[in-house]
Amino acid sequence: MVLRSGICAAFVLALAFAASSAEAAPWRITKDHWSEADEQGFSDFVQAIGETNCSSSQSCLRNAANPYRKTDQNFVDVDVDCAKLPYLLRGYYAWKNGLPFGYVDGVSGEGGDLRYTKTANRAVSRHDIVDRGGGINAPRAIIQAVETVFSGTYRTDAAEKKGVLSDFYSPALAPGSIRPGTIVYDVNGHVGIVYKVDKDGRVYYMDAHPDYTITRSVYGAQFGQSPARLGGGFKNWRPMRLVGAHKDGKGYYLGGRIAMAENDQISDYSLVQYSGTGANPKMDVKKATFSYNGIDLGFYEYVRVAVSGGRMSFNPVYELKATMQTLCNDLNDRAQYVDLAIKDGISNKAHPSRLPDNIYGSENQEWEEYSTPSRDARIKTAFAAFYKDMSDMIGMWINRDPRIVYDGTNLKGDLLAAYDRASKNCTITYLSSGKRPIPMTFDDMSQRMFKLSFDPYHCIELRWGATSEDELASCGDGKEKRRWYEAEQRLRNQPDRTYDAQMGFNIAELNQKARGSGIDTPPPVNIRTLIENMGYQVPFQGMSVVGR
Repeated sequence: MVLRSGICAAFVLALAFAASSAEAAPWRITKDHWSEADEQGFSDFVQAIGETNCSSSQSCLRNAANPYRKTDQNFVDVDVDCAKLPYLLRGYYAWKNGLPFGYVDGVSGEGGDLRYTKTANRAVSRHDIVDRGGGINAPRAIIQAVETVFSGTYRTDAAEKKGVLSDFYSPALAPGSIRPGTIVYDVNGHVGIVYKVDKDGRVYYMDAHPDYTITRSVYGAQFGQSPARLGGGFKNWRPMRLVGAHKDGKGYYLGGRIAMAENDQISDYSLVQYSGTGANPKMDVKKATFSYNGIDLGFYEYVRVAVSGGRMSFNPVYELKATMQTLCNDLNDRAQYVDLAIKDGISNKAHPSRLPDNIYGSENQEWEEYSTPSRDARIKTAFAAFYKDMSDMIGMWINRDPRIVYDGTNLKGDLLAAYDRASKNCTITYLSSGKRPIPMTFDDMSQRMFKLSFDPYHCIELRWGATSEDELASCGDGKEKRRWYEAEQRLRNQPDRTYDAQMGFNIAELNQKARGSGIDTPPPVNIRTLIENMGYQVPFQGMSVVGR
């Protein structure tokens, strides 16, 4: 089956070559495998780039954080989407450090779209980057790699054995195993690459998008849990070794082939992210349970605790600030997409008579490039998880759970004050159709969360969930488009993405609540209301009155 680009969208490679390709130093392989030092070097390389403010693969490779930027010769500009960014960074680092590299260049699976097959895709062929003499044309080799891989390349069974092995394996959830360079794969068609893991177990990742921008966020429920057969979640690069090669007089490896390590040969290979820590003989991810040192935890809480090496303490005020900052970044990223659709005049076009066959993974180029259903769903999922996590922490504090670290005397007041400060500091201002600036705080956007239109044919006011007559006054959408907006409400209520559902609805079918057209009631996300309504802390034994 022909490979197809992932939900990250198609990509363009823009290369500015020197007048003579001979001027570029060739890629010479000086090592036959990646040592622990090489893997650490790659982690350091990814972390250094991730911690900058670079916003595209081009600006990242040209950033001062890239120690190899002055040795790129004719490798100048490369634009990539989410599935291709990890391969770009891995191949680039291999080139600069004389390391072997190869990749899966063919997958097959059951179904018409290899991005969303219900069973795992299977790697059917590999391409080894091998020096046949005279060196490897690195730019050409790396370009060929990123042209080939797509989100379906990651959709392989985490328990695979023998045959053509994938480029990744499922790592243990443990300190050092989840590290900069680790991949995070969302089976709904999105890929990120970890660039930092902090002491509290927060996993920071960066990801590329259809407009080739690179953004950063923190791993959480927006990625969802995956069955092992689909291979979602964390992935590390599978160890490889160049075999059958020989050294020339200068010590360069020539010829040979790449051999990939099997799962049982990898020291930190583990399926615990799918099976859980308890008994689960059928590997049913829905029945997976997680505990650490005898304490039962939810999956995402377990990831943090396990990756941090057992840090179980939580400061609700700090957690609130950190999460709001992450969500603010996600909302700002969304603003770029909305602005692009307005700038390119998509909102001025007539609305099609039907939605795409699937709004989350459309082959309609206009919808794919300018709509935001997948991005909005990830944000909604993250907001819902934030609400649940904060509710759990407040409950733990009320019940004097020792995992809560808070030294103040008024948690409710401190949370409200922190929320209001962070909300004010996270203000997005959009320019209305009437060219009037409309500022929105974090709290405003939280309250509008399920009113935000993902539909690129709507005016910018509806894209940002306006409800007041004053704000909507400048929206040029006529009755037909307003009818579409109202009809799509149940789809907006749904935080989960359903890529296998048929969704080519017309207005009548949406209004009739056709199967797959969303849900009636969205999950709660209003954090401020949650804090305002929090209860009193239970008294110590023997005490009758306790303040909040």
